[in-house]
Amino acid sequence: MNASANLRGRQDSHPAPAVPGSYGQAPKGFRLPATTRLGAVVLQVSHLERSLNFYGTVLGLKLLDQGNSWARLGSPEGRVLVELREHRGARPRSDGRTGLFHVAILLPDRGALGRFVLHLRDLGLQAGASDHWVSEALYLQDPDRLGIEVYCDRPRSSWLRRGRELEMTSDRLDLGSLVSEAGEEPWHGVPEGTVMGHVHLRVGDLDSAAGFFAEALGFDRMVWSYPGALFLGAGGYHHHLGTNVWGGPGAEPPGQDEARLLEWTVEVPEIGALDEVAGSLEDAGFAVTRHGSGESRSVTVADPWQTIVRIRAASV
Repeated sequence: MNASANLRGRQDSHPAPAVPGSYGQAPKGFRLPATTRLGAVVLQVSHLERSLNFYGTVLGLKLLDQGNSWARLGSPEGRVLVELREHRGARPRSDGRTGLFHVAILLPDRGALGRFVLHLRDLGLQAGASDHWVSEALYLQDPDRLGIEVYCDRPRSSWLRRGRELEMTSDRLDLGSLVSEAGEEPWHGVPEGTVMGHVHLRVGDLDSAAGFFAEALGFDRMVWSYPGALFLGAGGYHHHLGTNVWGGPGAEPPGQDEARLLEWTVEVPEIGALDEVAGSLEDAGFAVTRHGSGESRSVTVADPWQTIVRIRAASV
């Protein structure tokens, strides 16, 4: 999400507390389990060492594993959040493409985000900033112009809805309030409990996005009146996935030689749910590829704009 719109003026209904079960539109058929979460994203970058400096030094992710042309980074407890794959000389991401808008790293509390604000200040870096009511967020770009959000959630008890739609907007972020939560502890990188919060994609049209991500993959629609965007989630979360058409009607998928999102991961709670997801996608006419065997298996499928989503069981 960017700071381009505000839904406060909607007059169709009055805001009300977004208590569990009072908001969102469930798909007509298969619905992702409430404990669904996101796993790692895989990014194609042009220069591995340069990207390692950004994701390690600037974002504060921990280097977990590395090869000649790839690296995995994540949380202090070892959860992989980002895998980098080098395509030497890849062109920077273009605004006129479908695919990645940003990946969003979720910090566990406001104090951590406040320390990140101070960390960026110490590095002399500027970031975009927005208060989305359900969350508070900072926005950056990596060296290949891939979008990155670092954010924290507001308590669910403070979320609002209008009718069945969750209230999300883009207001000015109170950076002073965030910094006041930072305390005396300096930034040491992302803390324990950091996860991949959501992925935001540019798509060709929102109706097709709803058909794939809601009716086939099984996410609930959470916000559908935000201009040019649709937000979807599972288990009442404000969004595990954002989609938008801000790239324009002629947006095309990125080329093989461009920096891009290669795949992102949805983690369902157990292997039976994985089989249900695969069946729902196939029933909707999408080609599913199965990987591995037994409890370690996963499936991949391309969305209508050729971005790959991998579904796996979280216990793996």
